[in-house]
Amino acid sequence: MSAGSVSASQMEAVLQQALQPESVTVIDDTADHMGHAGHSGAPSGTHFTIQIRGRCFNGLSHVQRHRLVYDALRDLIPQGVHALAIKAEPV
Repeated sequence: MSAGSVSASQMEAVLQQALQPESVTVIDDTADHMGHAGHSGAPSGTHFTIQIRGRCFNGLSHVQRHRLVYDALRDLIPQGVHALAIKAEPV
């Protein structure tokens, strides 16, 4: 896949399968970064906001929750993802 070829729905599906959260929303924020230094020019698929709630985060620190999300997305991130804003909450 080329840079910027990841979709929000792909990320949601992967997170749902890997972490089985109570809720997950992935928003593609790429358009908000057009024109910024270092932006690839891709119209979508490079910058995302992830809001996720699940029992899988219970008892974990902020850093551990983020690592869990990154680990679940490890195969998608190299496909052009530049930035993730993650809000991961326990239930």
